[in-house]
Amino acid sequence: MNLLTLLSNKYFKFSLAAIVYILWVIWVGSYWLLLGLPIIFDIYITKKVNWAFWKKREGKNSTIVEWIDALIFAVVAVTLINIFLFQNFKIPTGSMEKTLLIGDHLFVSKVGYGPRIPNTPLSFPFTQHTMPIVKTRSYLEWIKWPYKRLKGISDVKNDDIVVFNFPAGDTVAIQQQARSYYSIIRDVSEELKMRDSRSGLKFKPQQKYMETGRVQVQSMYDIAYRPVDKRDNYIKRCIAIPGDTLVIKNGNVFINGEPQKVLEDKQTKYFVFTNGTKLNPKTLERMGIYQSDVYTLGLTEYLITLTEENAHKISEFKNVKKVEIYLKPKDSYAYYIFPHDKRYPWNEDNFGPLWMPVKGATIQIDTSNISKYDRIIEAYENNKLEVKNGKIYINDQETSEYTFKMGYYWMMGDNRHDSADSRFWGFVPEDHIVGKPKYVWLSLDKEKRFISKIRFRRMFMKIQ
Repeated sequence: MNLLTLLSNKYFKFSLAAIVYILWVIWVGSYWLLLGLPIIFDIYITKKVNWAFWKKREGKNSTIVEWIDALIFAVVAVTLINIFLFQNFKIPTGSMEKTLLIGDHLFVSKVGYGPRIPNTPLSFPFTQHTMPIVKTRSYLEWIKWPYKRLKGISDVKNDDIVVFNFPAGDTVAIQQQARSYYSIIRDVSEELKMRDSRSGLKFKPQQKYMETGRVQVQSMYDIAYRPVDKRDNYIKRCIAIPGDTLVIKNGNVFINGEPQKVLEDKQTKYFVFTNGTKLNPKTLERMGIYQSDVYTLGLTEYLITLTEENAHKISEFKNVKKVEIYLKPKDSYAYYIFPHDKRYPWNEDNFGPLWMPVKGATIQIDTSNISKYDRIIEAYENNKLEVKNGKIYINDQETSEYTFKMGYYWMMGDNRHDSADSRFWGFVPEDHIVGKPKYVWLSLDKEKRFISKIRFRRMFMKIQ
């Protein structure tokens, strides 16, 4: 029997398909799926049922039917590939510049950390959460599957760049989707507090401002609630993994007391003082510094987003008198920074120490530290949490300890002063991890036109 005859033999085709299917079932770990083997047997051997009912088995089908058949096959194949193997991801913001640029299209491996079984399998193909054009919800919650992750090549490691579902995206103000719903509430609450201050009124408890702010936001916007796998995809660098302790001192990250490895493309803001002459925008552009990175503060002062290398280069310009990093001082409380509690006077540049929860670990909790873990307990691990009269109740039981059901990560952008990341909304649960970006397969510069839009030097660049 020659090779062509073997490849066309129905028993060979069935055997190959059955082996691949059985290996997939073992990977998924749901052995009831072996009930699909009789269907495969019928498709290749007995052919009792026309599983592709939209087309005839015998005779020529119309061109329309052939196109429908090809479309169905393509949708099913690409959907399975997106779930189990890889998917495309486009960089929408500058939070990872200069490591990743706006317009980079990434190959994101699902096998890297292990693919997740979808929580909401009934959804329109190739949409995250919203139907194009009609702008309605693109999924149904008639079927909800619990979190399950298949075996991957490796675990998430420190300094990996990771694609994940936005943890604070469980609730969304439809007209303000670029912002976290919870940050909108905090901003409104802060405005209410400032209004009382200007009016000379006595401050209310913070919780009262938050409750009033939530009511106002819900009256101003249409509110949507999304399951884990339908929340927006974000991409950041994993700074800390479960069990790590994070500290940020004057913009420098320390993990378990050790400084984070040097990231050459990491950016922060710098003040640049000149002798009164302007910085040449063409010179800056040749250094990869664009107008969107430069804020003119006066005749002699700029605030510019720079890498450490570019900051050093600019300091040597003849018309530059001084370059100084922009940092918020220690103990300068920022209400928008996690855990949004004055007992932890942290900001973007001075933060922590904060421990990353480990699956199965038990900690002591009380009113002094519950603000760090309340969202984990309530939102991510689905418990009822109440604080009454200085006591903590979980699922109506008074307690002074909590055992974590998942591990948690800390994600930050390489563009440190232009990144909405874990410093603002806290931990990333393990069930939110989507995949590991491997390389840039296409990069388009939206500020350029035609063929010049393509950044050829970035194509097939490995992501590190």
